[in-house]
Amino acid sequence: MLALLGLVTILVLLVTVMTNKLSPLVALIVVPLAAALIGGFGLESAKFMVTGITKISSVAAMFVFAIVFFGILSDAGMMDPIINRILKTVGMKPARITLGTAILALVVHLDGSGAVTFLVTIPAMLPLYDRLKMRRVVLAAIAAMAAGTANMLPWGGPTLRAATSLNVPVTDVFNPMIGVWVVGLLSVVALAYFLGMREEKRLAAEGALTDVDHTEVHVRELSDEEKELRRPKMFWLNILLTIAVIAAMISGTLPAAISFMLGTVVALMINYPQVDAQKKRVDAHAKAALMMASILFAAGAFTGIMRESGMLKAMAETAANFVPADFASHMPALVGALSMPFSLLFDPDSYYFGVMPVIADVYKTFGGDPIAIGQASILGQMTTGFPVSPLTASTFLLIGLTGVPLGEHQKFTIPLVFAISIIMTVAAVVFGIFPI
Repeated sequence: MLALLGLVTILVLLVTVMTNKLSPLVALIVVPLAAALIGGFGLESAKFMVTGITKISSVAAMFVFAIVFFGILSDAGMMDPIINRILKTVGMKPARITLGTAILALVVHLDGSGAVTFLVTIPAMLPLYDRLKMRRVVLAAIAAMAAGTANMLPWGGPTLRAATSLNVPVTDVFNPMIGVWVVGLLSVVALAYFLGMREEKRLAAEGALTDVDHTEVHVRELSDEEKELRRPKMFWLNILLTIAVIAAMISGTLPAAISFMLGTVVALMINYPQVDAQKKRVDAHAKAALMMASILFAAGAFTGIMRESGMLKAMAETAANFVPADFASHMPALVGALSMPFSLLFDPDSYYFGVMPVIADVYKTFGGDPIAIGQASILGQMTTGFPVSPLTASTFLLIGLTGVPLGEHQKFTIPLVFAISIIMTVAAVVFGIFPI
């Protein structure tokens, strides 16, 4: 009975979210609560929700302060010298331009926001692509590959959701995957260079490069509001602060939430010492932080009900009866290989809070570590897959900024991001993270 109730709960969650009948925030609270009441748990359901919320509170705190922290540093112009250096280095050479696009997107995505990455990268690089008659679909593909792979960061949405769903520290999911992630980043750079060389050969064959001054440098213009917020004298101090915060978090010297809390306070004090300016910077990024924090707390309520009621355990035990024992050890590698296509089927909340916990519990019944399923999932599900998924707003922002039709973007980019997920899955097996 519990297994059937859990299955129906997850199916209703998937349908209501993916058909836009309910927002993820509402669905994550209402659907499991209704299931718990139907299951006869009554007021005990509230205790289940509190238990789930308590377990994810540190993750939500980390995400809130991570958004504000990187937002403040971006406002202060920490990225400007890096962006300008990239533009100066690439000049008017196609292979350098594609490499510069990848590196720029990887750096900008440090804040974990796909929208910000595209809003900075595309306007900065698009004039170069148009000037040389390079295909815009190449620009969209490289930005997608870079942002998608970088989205595995511990403060990125997928990794946060995976850790929240599994009730483990986010560093437990991410830290063992650092080597795999580096392989993914190198793959992005290699593919960007390959696409650039291919564009260079095409343009040379068409004679489009004969009248181009390859030493010309594209200059990025800032608005008056952006100039007012910039703190160029604080560049190196902000860089050191960023390194210190990330190092403290990854090394485990400080809990992730505390690292970003302290980092946010220091960033505000050194860049915007006036109280009014500090309030404005926090307000500027509060909407994005509150939105994601609300989702995470709602997800805590969902996972609390599903776990404490026994629905997840019952589903896993039932599903385990249909999984051959010899196949169980291959589950992380299979999930990793399918993780990117999952982005086309499931939005992140439905997958990480509905589908993934069941797979993880099934794997656990065979003696596997559920964290491996979370690690396999972040190799593609709304990481490499988010910029091609019709289920994310960032995809439409990307194609809107580049002017590339969705179908053309997906046809060109999906094989590339899928290849990166497969490469990282193979790396996880080679590094001994996934059993074979």
